[in-house]
Amino acid sequence: MIPRFVPVALAAFLSVPLIAQSTPSTRPPRSLLRQDEDWSRFRADPDSADPFDTVKHIALAPEGGTWLSLGGQVDTRFESWDGFGFGATTPGNRDAFLLARALAHIDFHLDEHFRVWVEGKSAHSTHRDLPGLHRTSDVDTLDLHQGFVDYVTGPTHNRLRVRAGRQSFVLGAQRVVTVSPWGNTMNTFDGFSAELETEHWTLLGLATWFVPVRRYDFNQLDEHRALYGVYATLRPEPGGRGLDLYALGNTRPNVSVAGTTGDEDRFTFGFRSFGPLGRLVGGVFDGELEAAYQTGEVGSHPVDAWFSAGVLGFRPEGVAWAPRVFTGFDAASGDHRPGGSVQTYHQLFALGHAYFGWADVFGRQNILSAHLGLELHPSASTTLIVTGHTFRPERRSDVLYGTGGTPLPGVGGARDWDLGQELDLIVRQKLGTHVDAYLGYSHFFAGPGIARTGGGVEDIDFAYAGASFAF
Repeated sequence: MIPRFVPVALAAFLSVPLIAQSTPSTRPPRSLLRQDEDWSRFRADPDSADPFDTVKHIALAPEGGTWLSLGGQVDTRFESWDGFGFGATTPGNRDAFLLARALAHIDFHLDEHFRVWVEGKSAHSTHRDLPGLHRTSDVDTLDLHQGFVDYVTGPTHNRLRVRAGRQSFVLGAQRVVTVSPWGNTMNTFDGFSAELETEHWTLLGLATWFVPVRRYDFNQLDEHRALYGVYATLRPEPGGRGLDLYALGNTRPNVSVAGTTGDEDRFTFGFRSFGPLGRLVGGVFDGELEAAYQTGEVGSHPVDAWFSAGVLGFRPEGVAWAPRVFTGFDAASGDHRPGGSVQTYHQLFALGHAYFGWADVFGRQNILSAHLGLELHPSASTTLIVTGHTFRPERRSDVLYGTGGTPLPGVGGARDWDLGQELDLIVRQKLGTHVDAYLGYSHFFAGPGIARTGGGVEDIDFAYAGASFAF
């Protein structure tokens, strides 16, 4: 049942007026990775009422080649859960809490070749009385989120950028590697990257190590958890399709996967095709297809795993609220039998909830999922998305995995093919230049396939509301 406050809050949320602010034409769009925003051509309008414009491009030399940009972001989210963990009772399955995260960065450009980026982070949570209590994805007191030096050479096309230091990545559709913005602490890596832009391609090379969160101490890289390889993108022409090709390697020490234990060396080879498919029956179709194969070793045993995903969308032309109907699937392999060779896909550093439901029940491992959804735009600043998901295991011989890539606590292997269904509703509202807000509700209908140890199985209710301020 939908909690009573949801429709009332939704109506109030949609009624918030857009805050009018001056937006200079050279202002770049906000990026998930703030270092990707190009403020080099921005100049504050003397008549602008926006007090933050003056710090986005501070000239430090008369010729303008040396300049500084300051920025920051504050994110807050309220979460309310009922039936968490399908009714887990230790410590409880019902709670409400607040997450908050603050980021601040300095972007210094010595000239057109050298750049220094330093970004601090502090992530906090009120008391969380759910399994896991305060997780590493919730809390990370004052720390360095990113800190790197760039050297750039060459023209716009055939431009090479070499980066050294602590950095985050958003690769493709984030099914393999992401900064994980929903997680309060986010993902980051120490090491080196090099990006080459040609006329049609962007090639990114990585040689990095994962930086795990140490909630109350300074975060340090884990030299046993490497991420390296190449990610190449054929940028789409206007109205055309794009292509991603990637080969990534990763290592993990002393892991246990479906009864096989040892140090892990995996290699992920994949592709992604995306973009419009053409016009038909009064509208435009779009489509996306991504798939990857994994090989390597866990201990002395071979890895033979895979994942695939696809989305088909249709946007009718000339219809109010600019609707888009979409459907798709996500699949990732599970293990045939405990021990020996490993068929369970490892999701690396993937984004989960955007594809497997916002309640974050399952990750991209031993899972088959289909979804159907509708996206609406009641106004230029409002987006409404309703999505239904259904789930089943890829192999009943394997366990079920959460969004963190580990087995679901208190849940054994699937005892039936039907794991359940999830209904998601989310509304996003843009409140001017600096503020975005959202409100959502998810209900997971637990299926007969969920086998929770030590008690019955409950449905899950998840309601949340959040806002982000960035400059």
